[in-house]
Amino acid sequence: VLQDCGADCAKFQKSELEYKFNKRALERPYTSKHSWGKTYGEHKRHLEFSHDQYRELKKYAEEVGIFFTASGMDEMAVEFLHELDVPFFKVGSGDTNNFPYLEKTAKKGRPMVISSGMQSMNTMHQVYQIVKPINPNFCFLQCTSAYPLQPEDVNLRVISAYQSAFPDIPIGYSGHETGIAISVAAVAMGAKVVERHVTLDKTWKGSDHQASLEPNELAELVKAIRTVEKAMGSPVKQLLPCEMACNEKLGKSVVAKVTIPEGTILTLDMLTVKVGEPKGYPPEAIFDLVGQKVKKTIEEDETITEQAVENHAKKVKC
Repeated sequence: VLQDCGADCAKFQKSELEYKFNKRALERPYTSKHSWGKTYGEHKRHLEFSHDQYRELKKYAEEVGIFFTASGMDEMAVEFLHELDVPFFKVGSGDTNNFPYLEKTAKKGRPMVISSGMQSMNTMHQVYQIVKPINPNFCFLQCTSAYPLQPEDVNLRVISAYQSAFPDIPIGYSGHETGIAISVAAVAMGAKVVERHVTLDKTWKGSDHQASLEPNELAELVKAIRTVEKAMGSPVKQLLPCEMACNEKLGKSVVAKVTIPEGTILTLDMLTVKVGEPKGYPPEAIFDLVGQKVKKTIEEDETITEQAVENHAKKVKC
C-alpha cells in the first residue's frame, strides 16, 4: 500500500518491553477503550511484533521496492534493528533527551532521524552537540506529541528556527494532525523529511488511528509534496521562457502621447505606456528616455523604437 501511494519508506516502532518499561509500568492496570489487555504490559505484548515478524516485514519491503526501518524505542531494540540492517535509525520523541541512548545509537554509524516532540530548543542543542561529533549523518524533525494534533499546536515556524540553528543538517517534519495541508506546508518551508502515521481504517481501536492517514490521503499527500518540490524552483527572478508568449501579447511599451517632431528633446509629458505594436522601449526605460533627442518624427500613439532615438540603446538588465 505504501509503495503504491508513492512513499519512500515504511517505518514501524520496535520495543523490547522489559527494557522500555519498568515492572510497575507494565503491571499498571489499563482500562482504556483502546486497551488490548488488563495491564499496560499485556496490552503492549499483544501489539508488539516479534523479531521473526520484523524479518518478514523487511523481506517484504525489499520485494516491493521500499525502504523499511523502525523507531528503536529502547537500547535493545536499537541492537536488534542494527542486526536487521535497517537503512537508518528513527529516534522517537520519547528518547530524544535520552542522552546515553543517543550516544550508543550514533556509534552504530547509521543515519539518524531524530524527532523533537516534548523537547525544548535547549535540549535540541544538547542533542546536536552529542550526536554530531560521533555521527554527522542525522536530521531533526519538528514534532508535537499530541494525537490528533491541533493546528494551533503544530508550530511550523520551528522548522525555520531549526534551519537557522542547525544549518548543516536537514530539517524535517513529523506530523500527527488530521489531513494533509499542514504537512504540505512543511515541505514548502523546506522540510526534507516528512513522517506521517498511516492506517487502513481510522475507526480502528487505538489512539493513533484517528491521527493517521488512510491510503487515499497518503497518496494525495505524496502527490502534493512532489508538486510543491517542483514548484519551489529557483530563487533567481527573471523573465522565463514560459512567460514569453504572455510578454509578447500583453507586455507594454513606451508610446508617444502626442506627435513628436524630429529633433525634439523628450519630456515625460510626451510619453505614455500602452500595449504597443510593434514592441518599443519597455516601460521601465521611460525615465531614461527623458532628455533624449528624437531623430525622426514620431506620430501620436506610435511606439518609440530604438531607431527613433539618438544614440540611445536599451539598458541591459543585469
